[in-house]
Amino acid sequence: MPYRPPRRVRAPWLRSPIRRFADSPIRRFADSVVCWFAAPPRRRAYEPISGQADPLAARAARYAKRARRCMVWPITITRGRGAVLSEQVNQLVQAAGLASRAGRWQEAERLWQQVRALAPQHPQALYSLGVHALQRGDAQGAIELLQAAHRAAPRDPMILLSIGMVERERGNLQAESEAIQAALALDPYFLAGLLAKASWLERQGQARAAAQAWRNALTVAPPQPHWPDMLRSQLEHAQRKVEEYRDEFAAFLEHRVGGTREALEFGARGRWQEAASIMVGRSTPYLSQSNQLCVPRLPAIPFFEREQFAWAPELESRTHDILREMRQALRDEQAEFTPYIEYQPGDPVNQWRELNHSRRWSTYKLWSYSQPVDAHLARCPATRAALEAVDMADIADVCPNAMFSALAPHTHIPPHHGETNARLVAHLPLIVPEKCSYRVGFERREWKVGETLIFDDSIEHEARNDSDDLRVVLIFDVWNPLLSLAERAMVDAMMAAHREFLAGAQR
Repeated sequence: MPYRPPRRVRAPWLRSPIRRFADSPIRRFADSVVCWFAAPPRRRAYEPISGQADPLAARAARYAKRARRCMVWPITITRGRGAVLSEQVNQLVQAAGLASRAGRWQEAERLWQQVRALAPQHPQALYSLGVHALQRGDAQGAIELLQAAHRAAPRDPMILLSIGMVERERGNLQAESEAIQAALALDPYFLAGLLAKASWLERQGQARAAAQAWRNALTVAPPQPHWPDMLRSQLEHAQRKVEEYRDEFAAFLEHRVGGTREALEFGARGRWQEAASIMVGRSTPYLSQSNQLCVPRLPAIPFFEREQFAWAPELESRTHDILREMRQALRDEQAEFTPYIEYQPGDPVNQWRELNHSRRWSTYKLWSYSQPVDAHLARCPATRAALEAVDMADIADVCPNAMFSALAPHTHIPPHHGETNARLVAHLPLIVPEKCSYRVGFERREWKVGETLIFDDSIEHEARNDSDDLRVVLIFDVWNPLLSLAERAMVDAMMAAHREFLAGAQR
């Protein structure tokens, strides 16, 4: 486990003696390693709505933890119980810091020398004087002072990294590598150390090893919007190198296993395309995340093939009649196409802000949370008959839901998760212009009029209409075919108990 001192004193003086050296290696080095990371703000671009499981909570916690681990403490002072710095030394340290920040470099160096005279093992003084020595061209003196600083503060990876930088200036690449490794041995999550290691490997021509090191640095770094300006160029370089590595790896995999994959049945190919994407690091596994009831041990299958459902051919054969009724409803009862997203004032809308109470995504409901909308069903008898022949999921107060879903031109339904993996959601496309697509997990498909799309909506999914025309599909719920009849009854019982408990809590 990385060392964590019992008490840390933040040292603002590290960069001060090197500010005058704008074009020097030590200045560039300091700019790359002296930064303070803070946990990402709690407000995020994509957040789940109230009551939903937060798919980013664990990720945000990891970022916060990494951010704390990545805090670069230029010098860490551990004050033992019996060790107290004299008031005079403290005053000199403060004065040296003020002089450095004011650009009075000679005065700052003189004050650090006075600190060292009073406290020969003072790590701040040793470190700052080492930096001054390097700027005078005294590399040997710089190494001696930095090594003394390391002996005074042996658990500080920043000093070791600075030693490595001086060894690089001296042309001693092996010693540079050893210093970097020693810094990472103290804290494997030290971002500046990971960047230095990747840079060293790249300079040695070890492109693939460097790419993996760059990837490790990106893993430790906070999300891109929170990258510190001083490290942004290095992290952007890391991104480019990692992407080049992924492209090379993906091309190699395609060359080696592409033929084997294409020999598989059509339905199995997508799984192995996703496996390759995960292996090269372009994507992560998409898991089922239900907002209400999660049935464990069900496989997270993005799309089910329509051939698996006996009712699909009959439904698809009625597409023309269903389309006719939808067009009539759209023409005569346009006001009945109401916004699908309708949060009340005070509710957290998060990713739904743009679509909340917006007719850009509107629906004409036929069944709503297991209840038939009789007036609408009476106007759509062919659609009702077609749906009644389907094995629709029946979970009281949850589903079936069935509706005509109209998505306006240039509208995006953002990534989200459904209520339960006990049911699947089916789309019968009715009006599909070009530039429309649907993504579930890793897989993206296009709607085709009259061909049902059936998917597990507990997996992250989103829809796009990038065309200039309206897109309309018939949406309805069906049972997950991997559940037995007895398990269907269990699903209904679980949800009924849930509703009963919530009703009791409101009394």
